[in-house]
Amino acid sequence: MNHRTTTHRRALAGGAIALVAALALAGCGDGSDSKDSADKPELEVSGAFIPEPTMDDMAAGFLRIDNKGAADKLTSATSDIAGDITLHSSKGGVMKEQDSFDVPADGELDFTRGGNHLMLEKLKRKPKQGEKVAVTLHFQKSDPVKIEVPVKEATYNPEQQGESAHGSHKSH
Repeated sequence: MNHRTTTHRRALAGGAIALVAALALAGCGDGSDSKDSADKPELEVSGAFIPEPTMDDMAAGFLRIDNKGAADKLTSATSDIAGDITLHSSKGGVMKEQDSFDVPADGELDFTRGGNHLMLEKLKRKPKQGEKVAVTLHFQKSDPVKIEVPVKEATYNPEQQGESAHGSHKSH
């Protein structure tokens, strides 16, 4: 390798390093631009309900999470009434436990009868129609969201009732 080739390669390497540094600095800002708020999830929970359980130790929970910001992930749920709450998907009549659910940017995550749902397990007491059950939703990025979930009749289905989701909870 001669001196001219070595000098040319060093110049190219130096130029590449300068370009990477410039691009990295271009991504830095003072945090005052509107993109900063778009980098955070903005979650709102609505339409939550638990059908009155037929079993003494297990109940299902349904809700909707709307997100007007960046993507997030529902990682778990907790409640004083349940020893454990697991996340489940249902496809083609097959129920499968999930570790988490994506909450898409500028989108929604629906937990509906026959689809995704929360499974309240090891119930400490069986909730009755008319009560409200405190549930806390835990996310990868957002602060936990505490909701009061009404217990409805066992056959309740808001899609069949023609009801709109009433009552919502926002993340802060």
